[in-house]
Amino acid sequence: MSRTSKDPELASRLSRRNVLGVAAGATAATLLSGAAAQATSPQGGKAPGHGHGHGHGKGRAVLPPGRLGIQLYSLRDKVSTLGFAPVFAELEKYGYDEIEFAGYTQGSAGAITLAQLKRLAKDHGLNPIGSHVGYYDDNNPGAYTFAQNLTKVLDEAEALGLKHIGTASGPFRYGSTVDGWKRAAEDFNTYGAAARKRGMKFYQHNHAEEFSFATDKPKVRLYDVLLAETDPDLVYLEMDIYWAFCAQFRFGKRADGTPAPFNPIDYVLKQPDRYPLFHVKDGTRDDSVRDGYRMTDVGDGDIDYKNFLSRVTARTQRGRTYHHWQTEHDNPVESLAFARKSSEHLHSLREGRCGG
Repeated sequence: MSRTSKDPELASRLSRRNVLGVAAGATAATLLSGAAAQATSPQGGKAPGHGHGHGHGKGRAVLPPGRLGIQLYSLRDKVSTLGFAPVFAELEKYGYDEIEFAGYTQGSAGAITLAQLKRLAKDHGLNPIGSHVGYYDDNNPGAYTFAQNLTKVLDEAEALGLKHIGTASGPFRYGSTVDGWKRAAEDFNTYGAAARKRGMKFYQHNHAEEFSFATDKPKVRLYDVLLAETDPDLVYLEMDIYWAFCAQFRFGKRADGTPAPFNPIDYVLKQPDRYPLFHVKDGTRDDSVRDGYRMTDVGDGDIDYKNFLSRVTARTQRGRTYHHWQTEHDNPVESLAFARKSSEHLHSLREGRCGG
């Protein structure tokens, strides 16, 4: 099943080849001052995340300290023109703790090795937490995907010191039937077992379509098949909260019109161990568009992140804090401004009436 024509984000992700080649060097830093002037934190110095008080009112911060990341796909325009070094410098200013890769070059200029990229992240206080790699490209044996080049994918993730390695591709390799998704789940279990041997967790990042219904059993939600058929010790999930809410809008009814409501957070609260990673992206509610939302900067939309983060952290606060929150916007108007605003908003959220 091909969904690339309907989902621009998915199309771009599936078409990217995460092969090492050119990347950014610090020499591009001189270009940054003009391009990032609008996005520079007005407070100056170390930005939002590192002084968690920040005058945002009383109450406990709902964002766990040290767990704010960003999916670098959101910053691909700046990485490709300026390079990783100046982008990482800005993320450090904005209070980010972690980064999630969308390929290890993103079209940037200048050569860089994985070791250099790892060091560059460390130098800016950024923990490389994960990376998105394609699931399969059965027409290309040399594709940089889990199905075609599992060993290379894991070798490079291990070289970067990643704790998680995953895919943003949907489990549609064998179609949209229950048996097709069971076969995909077997693939994922295989990748998860291989990743576990390297000390990593394999994960899948959802779009809206994962919550659609099986073509052969229209009462069965495909996402439920994925959860049931994958080993919870081998396969983890990165919930893209925005796309999950879009799915709630799109697939809250079955094809015959009968209600099939669900709340994305219920999946997390039921199995919090399975969701080490989240994508935090926002949307303005608009029932006139296919997805029910129009993507916007974090904090400018209608998704209640104070509630979402509070409930998830409350559910797990008695144990270890293992969730990582990655901001993202597929096509931000100004990507560095998006990164700054998102960090400021999430750090400002407080439990109780003073929060957010």
